[in-house]
Amino acid sequence: MTLALSDMALYAGALFVLFITPGPVWLGVIARSLSGGFHAAWPLALGVVVGDVLWSLLAVFGITWVLSLYGGFLSVLKWVAAAMFVAMGILVIRNADHDLNADSRLTRPGMWAGFLAGLVLILGNPKAVLFYMGVLPGFFDLTGLTTADIAIIAGLSAIVPLIGNLGIALFVDRMRALVSNPASVRRVNIYAGCLLILVGLVIPLT
Repeated sequence: MTLALSDMALYAGALFVLFITPGPVWLGVIARSLSGGFHAAWPLALGVVVGDVLWSLLAVFGITWVLSLYGGFLSVLKWVAAAMFVAMGILVIRNADHDLNADSRLTRPGMWAGFLAGLVLILGNPKAVLFYMGVLPGFFDLTGLTTADIAIIAGLSAIVPLIGNLGIALFVDRMRALVSNPASVRRVNIYAGCLLILVGLVIPLT
């Protein structure tokens, strides 16, 4: 291993700064937590982890190759993510009167659906792409990394945002548990639907 503790700490700090900058992932985590609770949001957080690890590995193994394909690849993912989250938001608003704990495909879409939502979100997030492709190489000498170094970089890229996103999901879930009357349920569902639509609108514009 060639990485120093200071290198790892500096990179982890940069990842934290990236995380606390609000963006589509924040909105997605909050919206799914509101509409389905923590159990609906944690699969999305895992999908985001896979995307973060993928971008960090692509940065290490082939920045030039990735950038040559980046434009079209990112555009397709952005529009897929936009369409998916706008549709999810519309469905949540249309079913705004449903109980937050109702066992339905809307409020409990399943682990796989949540995972794919997070993966599409992070792969189509220009902020993440620019960080991993433009900022990550500035922290390390990519030509001299060992297998252990690469594993550490990928691990940090996964752990820092995962902890943050799960923290947001848990907080929103606890706040959501306080909502008990039908009027509040309707407001929460409408708010969640609007957030999902906002995710879909923000993705292609950022």
